[in-house]
Amino acid sequence: MLKGTRCDTAKCPMERQWRSQPPGMQAMRRGRRKSSAYGIRLREKQKVKRYYGVWEKQFMLYFRQAERAREKTGTVLLRLLERRLDNVVYSLQLAPSRPSARVTIVHGHICVNGRKVDRPSYQVREGDVISVKSSEKSRKFIRERIGSESLAPQPPWLELDVERLEGKVTAMPTRDDIKIPVEEQLIVEMCSR
Repeated sequence: MLKGTRCDTAKCPMERQWRSQPPGMQAMRRGRRKSSAYGIRLREKQKVKRYYGVWEKQFMLYFRQAERAREKTGTVLLRLLERRLDNVVYSLQLAPSRPSARVTIVHGHICVNGRKVDRPSYQVREGDVISVKSSEKSRKFIRERIGSESLAPQPPWLELDVERLEGKVTAMPTRDDIKIPVEEQLIVEMCSR
């Protein structure tokens, strides 16, 4: 159930299987129908929810919080989701996927500013230091993950110190830093009904 980074690319076997036809017995007869305006907006919302691994209620809480902001609602929504601790741990490559980052946090292996945090939804702020717990068990667990995979470049708003197993939030993410292929305006139209 803890999918790795392969399922974020076009090589995912689950996606390749259903790409040509929709699921169900009548898929061959029906063919691919054109989506309605509602269906297109729903698809964008579901894409973001699955990408970040949040439930509907959590997503709507983030949306209401983004609505209260003075900036564009869609951009603020994506920034709030990007600043979740599980996403930051995954972006720093302390975990191979977002679900495994969530498990790592819940099991107490991650500290923020020297204090253990076991909530994946914790919102990081600029200047926060995300580190691995000082116990030998936690450090060994994370070092095995970092050593087994090659490190990809981090987002520009994060920096990682591999020797100390600690990352720092140097700035808040901008829309350009968020690489998810989604049209946030369609999500705002869907949720503000």
